[in-house]
Amino acid sequence: MIHLSLNIAENQRSFTREGNPFFYLADTVWSVFTNATLEEWSDYLDYRKMQGFNVLQINMLRQWDASESDLNLQPFALLENGDFDYHTLNEAYFDRAEVMIKMAVERGFVPALVLLWCNYVPDTWAEMFQKGNKMPFECIEHYVTYVVNRFSPFNPIFLISGDSNFPTERANSYYLKALDIVQTLSPASLTTLHIQGRLREIPQAFEKHKGLGFYMYQSGHNSQFQHVAHEIAQHFYHKSEIRPVINGEPCYEQISYSRNVYGRYTALDARKAAWQSLLAGGGAGVTYGAHGIWSWHKKGKKFGIVEGEGFDSPYDWRTALRFEGAWDYSFIKYLFEMYKLVGIRPLDIVLNKTEEIRAAGNENTVVLYIPVNTKVRLSINVQDYKFTTIDLAGKRFAQTEVYIQDGQSIIDMHSFESDVVIIGTK
Repeated sequence: MIHLSLNIAENQRSFTREGNPFFYLADTVWSVFTNATLEEWSDYLDYRKMQGFNVLQINMLRQWDASESDLNLQPFALLENGDFDYHTLNEAYFDRAEVMIKMAVERGFVPALVLLWCNYVPDTWAEMFQKGNKMPFECIEHYVTYVVNRFSPFNPIFLISGDSNFPTERANSYYLKALDIVQTLSPASLTTLHIQGRLREIPQAFEKHKGLGFYMYQSGHNSQFQHVAHEIAQHFYHKSEIRPVINGEPCYEQISYSRNVYGRYTALDARKAAWQSLLAGGGAGVTYGAHGIWSWHKKGKKFGIVEGEGFDSPYDWRTALRFEGAWDYSFIKYLFEMYKLVGIRPLDIVLNKTEEIRAAGNENTVVLYIPVNTKVRLSINVQDYKFTTIDLAGKRFAQTEVYIQDGQSIIDMHSFESDVVIIGTK
């Protein structure tokens, strides 16, 4: 069986697969190796394949804030105190993980495997909540070598870090060691860093590293900082070291606001984060998350074993699988492929006094995301374009008129009640 690999496009802004543009549409399933039965995994894969998802972000090890599970699957042998014996891999755990990865790639998915979530590395922010059970540095080489040799035949993406803030040289040495090993053993494998929410910078040692394939950031789940979805995309897009940019963790649908704040993110919130990321510089793709899928929650099981960000209870994974927002993300992929938008560049053409309205384009197309209905004014003349307004809630398409006034292009209020994308084509 041939497992098709991803590559970086010639312009360094997006991905290709078999020479064709590839829109990265990932789902977040951090906890499946420890929490999902093979039958559940099969059902999940079939449903997400139907929706058009093509990447699956998975923690290679146990996710520290996963929901409770009856499966009792551990990647390492256990010491008497319950900590991991990092010198002794549990081959049965990785045998089962390989079966699950094979099931995914047979359906066309690209596995994106996290090697070192922050709780396994000393000095990261996770130490506030879990001080012990860190992986000794001397175990990094054996563990990462084992994972890369075993799973690189499936052409995965390797997420070197998980939720890390890179606080000290000691912590960074873990991730640099892992990145060097991946580059040495599997130089064709794409790599990235999954970084802490709202983090805008990565250490220069990683930014300049030739083995780092693309930038991934996390706009996250704090209700006071949702604007960073577009701000951080723009920041990474303008880095001197040009790479594709992915928002790898926008607000998950139906997750509660972090820090124990009352409220949950709706499909609209998740959709807004996605579109603002994509048009602000993250045009290579985006990741979706459903509260109940990422932790693989089953009704009646415990959640919140790690206090961490203080999230409210998830939905059962079967309910979360069918959240409407996943279809919104599927529709994004459909539009990006239909209008040939993969890798689209941000445009500074909106004259409205808000950063919420985003614009992007290529040589033949202009795209606007308008989260709240208003008249839109543009600094460029778009009389040569034919415009369509797309109601993102109802998936309805409407012809749209644009007129010129005082040297500005004006798009009047649309007739829909939710957020829209307006696409102009020559």
